[in-house]
Amino acid sequence: QWDPMITTLPGLYLVSVGIIKPMVWLADLTGGVVCSTAMLRFINLLFNCGNLYLIYLLICKLHHREKVRRHQQDKGWGLLFFFSTNIVLPLLQTRTTSRRVLSSLSLSTFPVLYFFNFLYYTDAGSTFFILFAYLMTLYGCHKASALLGVCSVLFRQTNIIWVAFCAGTLVATKMDEAWRTEHTKKRDEKSPPSQVPLSFSGAKKVMVFSLEFLTSPGHVKAVLQVAWPYAVVGVAFLLFVVLNDGIVVGDRTSHEACLNVPQLFYFFSFSLFFSLPVSLCYHRTLRFLHALKKQPFFFLLVSAVSLLLVWKFTFVHKYLLADNRHFPFYVWKNVFQRHELVRFLLVPVYVFAGWNFLDPFKSRSLFWSLAYLACLLCATVPQKLLEFRYFIIPYLMYRLHIPLPSLPRLVAEFLLYTAVNAATIYIFITKTFHWPDSTATQRFMW
Repeated sequence: QWDPMITTLPGLYLVSVGIIKPMVWLADLTGGVVCSTAMLRFINLLFNCGNLYLIYLLICKLHHREKVRRHQQDKGWGLLFFFSTNIVLPLLQTRTTSRRVLSSLSLSTFPVLYFFNFLYYTDAGSTFFILFAYLMTLYGCHKASALLGVCSVLFRQTNIIWVAFCAGTLVATKMDEAWRTEHTKKRDEKSPPSQVPLSFSGAKKVMVFSLEFLTSPGHVKAVLQVAWPYAVVGVAFLLFVVLNDGIVVGDRTSHEACLNVPQLFYFFSFSLFFSLPVSLCYHRTLRFLHALKKQPFFFLLVSAVSLLLVWKFTFVHKYLLADNRHFPFYVWKNVFQRHELVRFLLVPVYVFAGWNFLDPFKSRSLFWSLAYLACLLCATVPQKLLEFRYFIIPYLMYRLHIPLPSLPRLVAEFLLYTAVNAATIYIFITKTFHWPDSTATQRFMW
C-alpha cells in the first residue's frame, strides 16, 4: 500500500523487507513484532553502525598522509634517533589513531543525523549509501560506487547530486593533472593547483582552462574511461525525471524547486555552529580581520551582493510558517520574523560564516573545491523549505575533508554534539503537545 503523500522512492522499505524477512524466518518470529515500530527503527540503528565504520574508513583514507612528522634525525645521532624512532613515534602514531577514532565517533553522533537514527526516516540509509559510494570512489571501485549511488537515490532523489560529486572528483583529478602539466611547461609556479586564484584574471584563467578541458576530445575520453558508470546512472536518472515529469513523487505541490539563494547562507551559519569547536580559533579570527583589512573592497562587494540576494531571492515555505513541531519553525519565528530588517542585518554573520567555511579549502585542490561547491549549490539553493536534514550530507562531506583536528578540539566537538543530542531527545520525549484539530500527540523534533 502506497501513501500518495510520500515523496521519496521506496529504498528504505525495500531494505527493511530485505533485512526483516530473513530475520523473521531465522528466528521464527510471528505476530505484531514482525512489522512493529521497534523492528523498523532497528533498521536505522544498523545504518548508524555502518555510518560510524564508513566515517572511520573515510577519515583514514582522506587523511592517510597525516602521519606524525618524523624528526629529521641523522642516524649518527645514535641514542636520540633510537629514542625518537622506537618510543616517541609509536606514541604519536597512537595519538593520530585516537584522533581518527574520536573524529569518527563525533561525526556519527552529528545531532541532526543522530536524532533520526531512532525514527523510521530515510536519513540514516541515505547517508550510509552516499558515504559508501564515496569511499568506493576513493578506492577506485567506480562500478560499485555507481551501484551504491543508485541505492542512495532510491532513498532520496536529490542524492543524485552526490553521485555526481563522486564523478566530479574524478574529473577534478584529471583537471588538476592537466593544470599542473600546463603550468610546469610554462614554468609558472605562482598558481599551484591547490590554490584558488582570487583575482578576476585568475578566475578568467580557470574558466578558460575548464572550457578547453571539457571541449577537448582527448580529455573527455580519458574522463569517460573511468567515470562511465556514473554517466550511466546520470542518464538513467534523467530518463526517470522525463518519465516521472519531475524529480518528486507523491506530494509535488509542497516540494517545488525555486532559486532560494539564502539557503546557502543558512547552511554556512549551520556549519559555523556545528563546527565551532574544530574550525574557529583565535588565529583564524585574526586572519579574517587581516583579510578584511587587506581586501576591504572585496568584502564590501560580497556583502552588497549578499544583501541583494537576500532581498530578491528569499522564499518562505508554508511548512516553515505553519508546522510548529520542527525546530526551524522556531528559528524562523524567533530570529527572522522579529523584524523585517533582521535578514539583512545577518549578512555580516553570513560573510564571516562563509569565509570560515571556505578557509580550510585552501588545503584542497582547486578543481575538487569547485566540484564540491557546485554540488553544494545544487543541494541547497533549489530547496524552498528550510530543513536542517538537507544539510546532513554536505556538512559531513565538508567536515570529513578539513584537516584532522587536535584531540582537545575533538573532545569539545563530541561534548557539544552530546549536549545537543541529549537536549533534543529530552524535548522530544517529555515536551509533548496537542493541536486543536487533532487528538494525536505532537512532539518537537529537527
